[in-house]
Amino acid sequence: MRKVEIDATDRLDDHAAVAHLAPAVAQLQAEVVRLRPRMKGRTVWMVNSTERGGGVAEMLPAMVTMMRDLGVPTEWVVLESGESEFFTLTKRLHNLIHGEGDPRLDAADRELYEAVNRRNADALLPWLRPGDIVVVHDPQPMALGSYVRENVDVLAFWRCHIGLDEENAATRAAWSFLEPYATAYTHTVFSAPEYIPRYLATHATVIYPAIDPLAPKNRPLRLRRVVEVLSNSELAVVPGPVVTPPFERVAQRLQPNGTFAPATHPEDIGLLSRPVLVQISRWDRLKGFLPLMRAFAAFKRRHGANAAAATDPLYARRLRLARLVLAGPDPGSIQDDPEAQEVLRELTADYAALDGAVKDDIALITLPMESPDENAVMVNVLQRCAAIVVQNSVREGFGLTVTEGMWKGAPVLSNRKACGPRHQVRDGLDGRLVDDPEDVDAVADMMAAMLAIPGLLQEWGDNAQRRAHDEFMIYKQLSSWGRLVSTFL
Repeated sequence: MRKVEIDATDRLDDHAAVAHLAPAVAQLQAEVVRLRPRMKGRTVWMVNSTERGGGVAEMLPAMVTMMRDLGVPTEWVVLESGESEFFTLTKRLHNLIHGEGDPRLDAADRELYEAVNRRNADALLPWLRPGDIVVVHDPQPMALGSYVRENVDVLAFWRCHIGLDEENAATRAAWSFLEPYATAYTHTVFSAPEYIPRYLATHATVIYPAIDPLAPKNRPLRLRRVVEVLSNSELAVVPGPVVTPPFERVAQRLQPNGTFAPATHPEDIGLLSRPVLVQISRWDRLKGFLPLMRAFAAFKRRHGANAAAATDPLYARRLRLARLVLAGPDPGSIQDDPEAQEVLRELTADYAALDGAVKDDIALITLPMESPDENAVMVNVLQRCAAIVVQNSVREGFGLTVTEGMWKGAPVLSNRKACGPRHQVRDGLDGRLVDDPEDVDAVADMMAAMLAIPGLLQEWGDNAQRRAHDEFMIYKQLSSWGRLVSTFL
């Protein structure tokens, strides 16, 4: 168990100084003033499995910093294990909760899971005091909370960011495995009502995850800064010199020969000039990268090849110039995701089989993780340059990348099968939803339909930004947490 030191980023006063954010900040401050007397002498402990990669690790720095600014002592600790088998197991649990994988979990799996969690619980106990609040995120450290409550009188909340809105053998196996630990918590929090297992139905609350609008990944960027970042990260060939120096590690792009090189090779992607569809996620089969790449290839073969027949010459040009960017973190940098390398290899093999013209219009990009801020600002500019932000997940608990794209005024292409995105994106208002992300023809046709009317793309993007502003900001999330915790104090 290790404490995470957070480099102070934007403080609460910085948020209050932004005109359109100030009312939400003021409301949050007023609610915390009422709660603070009952929090006296208590510390909030956020517990998860990694400080880098994935939505939870991205949300926690801002949450912890803002809670401290509100006068609520808060610490962030990360579960540690030198046993790679533990993260292989927890990745299996993650997939099972999403309804995928072999449902057979045996005594050895439970023994490994409990041993790692108990060691980490033992490491956390000396830091805890009676009355503290422990918030455990997702399945990896779930057993830890139940072990802690055996030894010290704390309030313990389990925050589950994933789920599936249907039941099958895989989900039953996962929830049965986790039940002994889940029922030990004071209360649980989910991202959608569909995700709550039956045995937690009376002990669960729904709180939407949220983004920090001033974080490096989301903060507004002037055009000159966008160009600088594209140049510094080698995501684009810019028209002239820039003031800031190149990043130490730059974005890498899969080359036709199967190797990786800076993303401007073998030519510029066209982020500053072309209509580019962008999906950014962890390299995970459930994110739907493979069917998305196949759908884009079908779109290019079907619609791009027939562009000359289009009655609108600008539409025909959009079809011809459209490109797809599939981006994710350098897979070697994410400890708790052992499948990432394998997924990227599968995508590489599929990419290699494409014909040359289609291959030129698809960029598979890995983003370095050594500098979290540089990684975040690369994601920021990729989403800002996107004509359409795509989240083609087969399963998605709640798509932070969806909210990030919405916040930047991008229309979203996603699907109804993934529960999270259908809670986020209103079909025909904030973008479009297909029924099945693995229906290659349907996704391809929707790409063409969305590119057909630029005015609608602008309207959907404006609507999406307003919805993100009103529903998915960190202030609303913390207000919801404050109201929930106050009911148990």
